[in-house]
Amino acid sequence: MAKGYWVSVYPAISDPEMLTDYNKLAGPAVRAAGGRVLSNFGRVVAHEAGITQRVVLIEFDSFEQAAAAYESEAYQKALVALPDGFERDFRIVEGID
Repeated sequence: MAKGYWVSVYPAISDPEMLTDYNKLAGPAVRAAGGRVLSNFGRVVAHEAGITQRVVLIEFDSFEQAAAAYESEAYQKALVALPDGFERDFRIVEGID
């Protein structure tokens, strides 16, 4: 079965401290849904149209599990905690089986 991934790219984070409430809720929600953080706050080398800001990569055992985690009540509560004007590019992608 192909794994599922959350891929989040943050084009701009003006104040990382503003993410505190979101992080307090999102981390436990992701772990409870079976997610494993593979990359967070690590080094980034951007090429072509890429950006060097924060990239988060989270792995799930399946695409369906990744999609369900996003729709979960716990993660939806975390989304409400994202600050106004906050920008991120978020995708759920299916890995290769």
